[in-house]
Amino acid sequence: MFKKLLAGAAVSALLTHSLFAAPTGKDIPFAAEAREIYKTAVETHTAKGHGKVPDLANYLAGKFKAAGFPEEDIHVKPVGETAVLIVRYRGDGSSGKKPISISAHMDVVEALASDWVNDPFKLIEKDGFFFGRGTLDDKLGITAVTTAFLRMKTEGFVPSRDLIIAFSGDEETGMISTKALVHEFRDLTDSEFVLNADVGGGLLPEEGGPPASFGLQAAEKTYVTFEATVRNPGGHSSRPTGTNAIYDLATALKKLEAYNFTVNYNDLTLKYFSSTAKKTPGDLGKAMAKFATDPTDEWAIKTLRKDPSFVGTVGTTCVATMLQGGHAENALPQSATATINCRIFPGEGVAKTLATLKTVMANEEIEFVTLGDPTETDASPLRDDVLAALRKAVDTTYPGLEIVPSMSSGGTDGMHFRAAGIPSYGVHSVYIKSSDAFAHGLNERLPVKTFYDSLTHWYVLLTEISK
Repeated sequence: MFKKLLAGAAVSALLTHSLFAAPTGKDIPFAAEAREIYKTAVETHTAKGHGKVPDLANYLAGKFKAAGFPEEDIHVKPVGETAVLIVRYRGDGSSGKKPISISAHMDVVEALASDWVNDPFKLIEKDGFFFGRGTLDDKLGITAVTTAFLRMKTEGFVPSRDLIIAFSGDEETGMISTKALVHEFRDLTDSEFVLNADVGGGLLPEEGGPPASFGLQAAEKTYVTFEATVRNPGGHSSRPTGTNAIYDLATALKKLEAYNFTVNYNDLTLKYFSSTAKKTPGDLGKAMAKFATDPTDEWAIKTLRKDPSFVGTVGTTCVATMLQGGHAENALPQSATATINCRIFPGEGVAKTLATLKTVMANEEIEFVTLGDPTETDASPLRDDVLAALRKAVDTTYPGLEIVPSMSSGGTDGMHFRAAGIPSYGVHSVYIKSSDAFAHGLNERLPVKTFYDSLTHWYVLLTEISK
């Protein structure tokens, strides 16, 4: 999420490229088909517990079969109540290179119709936006990549290496299907690297105009959740004692609230701040520039930590997200539990972060439990071929827009590909204002223009990367 146009001769030269003579918006090839796929995807209730991900996977599989992809290259594989979709677009092998995978996720976060202005599982076009759960995260990625494959196949494009769709079915929850893609089904998905259609793009200014840069995700923080529990003997509420599980836990949580983890950085985040500072006005831009040259500058650190968009870029964060305590209104609590979600900076590690939590919360009676099986990964090395193809794709929407490597504070399927030894690059094409970004939230939406721009972005990106 990112920023601005380059000027001068470079842009003029780019404008002479044949891409800029091509149709745009609703006039591009396969636009109508894409909208139909998007509508079906959004209106298939693929949140956890509804068992609808296989329905969407089979619907998409039908599209690929109808376009002429051999049945042996289309796989819908069940993973519990969900599923993965794997589709191989066979190349002629002239490059002599391993395949490229494209990842996205078919599932969405749950949405309650009673809370929304519109039905979250109906695609509604209004006021220049598409509304509906998943319109942004990540039915757009599913649709744009699928449509690119269909268009390329219909046009007779033959890539120089195989391209592989690897769509997961539970990215928003356990990522069990993602792990299956890189382990259980590795024979179908093994690739040189992955293009991730769930992250990337640019943040549009609130006052209008182009973004300042395009964010290429090359790293992400480790997602891990801990439960911290205090236990006491309890007793009758009319006879308070000197100990209380809720009070003891609250005291420990206040210490965590006041604590800032050690500042951290790497070459990627310093480059990100250096580039983004040039287009960011006011104190925030000055802080980025200072941090990029001196990551120990206290004023810069304090300023960046005040902004929710950047606090996670300067180090590990841990925050309490859920509470549970007591068993009866007339009894002293026998236990109190806090759920603490952490996003760990690459290289710091889960064990070190847990040790820090124990020290900060300073109560030896607290029992800590790590939920799930956290995945730790390093940054993916930047590749000239990815950058070159991405340059062509970005230029179809914003010619000359600077491409800036970035690190995500949130988690994506990319972490499991990286952990399996397959570099992952977030190269999705979402351009949106911060005030319109409601992924996971109420009334999720996507600018109509971004939808159609994304179709061209992915078509150009995939044809360029596989020439």
